[in-house]
Amino acid sequence: MVVLERSGDWGRELEGADLVLNLAGRSVNCRYNDHNKEEIRRSRVESTRLLGEAMNGCARPPRAWFNSSTATIYRHAQDRPMDDETGEIGSGFSVEVAKAWEAEFFKGECPSRRLALRTAMVMGPGDDGAFAAYSSLARRGLGGRMGDGRQMVSWIHIEDFARSVEFLLATEASGTINVSAPGPLSNEEFMREISRALGKKIALPTPKWLLEVGAFFLRTETELPLKSRWVVPSRLQSLGFEFRFPDWRAAVTDLLQQ
Repeated sequence: MVVLERSGDWGRELEGADLVLNLAGRSVNCRYNDHNKEEIRRSRVESTRLLGEAMNGCARPPRAWFNSSTATIYRHAQDRPMDDETGEIGSGFSVEVAKAWEAEFFKGECPSRRLALRTAMVMGPGDDGAFAAYSSLARRGLGGRMGDGRQMVSWIHIEDFARSVEFLLATEASGTINVSAPGPLSNEEFMREISRALGKKIALPTPKWLLEVGAFFLRTETELPLKSRWVVPSRLQSLGFEFRFPDWRAAVTDLLQQ
């Protein structure tokens, strides 16, 4: 891994690239104290600022620049899905970070095509990440609904995320785009499918108060499981992208097999 601290260093690495894909950002799986909030914000905004400076200093700038953003930018939605055209921006700390992130990304002129990926939770195999956290609860018999279970969960299989980036590179898309599977579902259904795939007959629910206690001891926040993210990939689908894992049941089965 190349560690780069100045935009000039970054520029040398970017000369003539087909694509720059920026996924930098401190994990949000932490307590939202002042120190962590500032790290979350700076790690996203500052890396984006440095990349922008580097792009403008390239003799042969990259053809495209895709910057990570987040589906959390939309409001807590239980009444209707948030698509690319009519999705409503929310409020709160995470939303303000997302807005600052995208504002920095689109600031000023840039020689490269810019596309902000408003990505839902990426589900992949392994011992860390979102899927590991949810499946670990289900393995322990806590695979029931979280809170009232009505909050919507938007997600995307890691393979489809990678394929969507490759697909978008071959288009002329710019601006913002939702990167999520077309099959969001309620938290209750989401957890039920994980428990079913694991063969668990016991799937106890976790009330909001208990989630708050657990989050305190695990040094994280309840926003991750409790915010209703009802995000759909209308623009990605209109461009012709075909998902390998459009529904959660098939995605869970594949992830557990891995």
